[in-house]
Amino acid sequence: MSASYRRILALPGALAFTLAALPARLAMSMSGVSTVVLIAERRGSYALAGAVSAAGLVSLAVLLPLLGRLVDRYGQARVAVPSVLAAVVPTAGLLLCVRSGAPDWTLFLCWAASSTAPNVGGMVRARWAHLLRGDEAGRHLANSLEQALDELCFMLGPVLAVLLCRAFTPETGLLTAGVLCTAGVLLLAVQRGTEPPLAPASAGTAGEEGTSGAGRPAGGRGSLRVLLPMFLATGVVFGSMEVTTIAYTDATGHGSLAGLLLGLVAAGSCVSGLVSGLLRPRRGPAARLLGGVAAMAGLMLLPAAAGFFGAGPAVLAAALFLAGSGTAPTMVSGMTLVQQLVPAGRLNEAMAAAVSAILVGISAGSAIGGAVAQRLPAGSGYLVPAAAAATALLIVAAGARRLRAAAPSPAEHRATDRAVPAAACAD
Repeated sequence: MSASYRRILALPGALAFTLAALPARLAMSMSGVSTVVLIAERRGSYALAGAVSAAGLVSLAVLLPLLGRLVDRYGQARVAVPSVLAAVVPTAGLLLCVRSGAPDWTLFLCWAASSTAPNVGGMVRARWAHLLRGDEAGRHLANSLEQALDELCFMLGPVLAVLLCRAFTPETGLLTAGVLCTAGVLLLAVQRGTEPPLAPASAGTAGEEGTSGAGRPAGGRGSLRVLLPMFLATGVVFGSMEVTTIAYTDATGHGSLAGLLLGLVAAGSCVSGLVSGLLRPRRGPAARLLGGVAAMAGLMLLPAAAGFFGAGPAVLAAALFLAGSGTAPTMVSGMTLVQQLVPAGRLNEAMAAAVSAILVGISAGSAIGGAVAQRLPAGSGYLVPAAAAATALLIVAAGARRLRAAAPSPAEHRATDRAVPAAACAD
């Protein structure tokens, strides 16, 4: 395993931009939890804390594609640096408003205004797509590594945030996240040698016909109509799983284990992401996506069954780990399709749109999971991620033909490549 990942990390500049982005990615997984703890501790209201956090999530979902479009047009460094610096003032304003007892509306305003940090994960994936252009196996391996790193950050980030807020002051978590995010973006921005070049204006726009990063005709608007709803449904899986696990452990008297159990979901995804990256792609990304979503839908039935039968922590832990292992292949194949089908001139925008869809899904999943947990018996909430995963499967199955037509399998692609020289000789 290590040899395979060392191979791509040994490419010029790959290890540098991967490590440079890690602080910012860790910070993003800390921000939400840090904000909730800060407001709950200083204002004594979890309702207010959750509402402010949700407002920031909605603002982020709206701004990410717009920032992605600017990155595609002007370059990563020219957009990422001013956008992350622009978040410093409203973040400081939030800290001051919370501490000084300012009106509640100021908290919403400051946190929404601070959501200008760029999609660091998308910028890193864009660098991989440029570095490994024409190498589908390498791109699959890189996307698997990226998914594993995402899961690692989301395992460690919330834990680190809570520890800092409890060990020092409630402001420490958000301060640390701000410093890490700014440092990570600046470190990534100075890696100019691996920054993808600006695509010509003729490369098209996201959702239009054009040329993909791999040099083939892009699937265009039709492909995104399949992928974005799938990402949204997957976000519902994430959001509802988190809330349901917290509610279930509280109801069964094991509330202190909620963090550990949620960490196992991320751990399962991290492990499966690393392992799936080692499997040489023999089918196209569309077929891999369908298989990944089917596996996710099937594995989500495990925690649903555990909750229905009132399973204890050990059984639930195993079910959540296995359920988490079904999400990484879906995310890896989905992001690979975005890279392959979207015109090169709108790659960052499209990946930011995918992340935005996931964020909206997480927000909706949290609300739905919370409502179900409040009104139905403990464990019933696990039906929500199972239903969301089944919905994602239906979406991909309905659009599978369209995705396969836009993204040929490796065998079809090799056959096309072999046919080109023959045609040229005939001419």
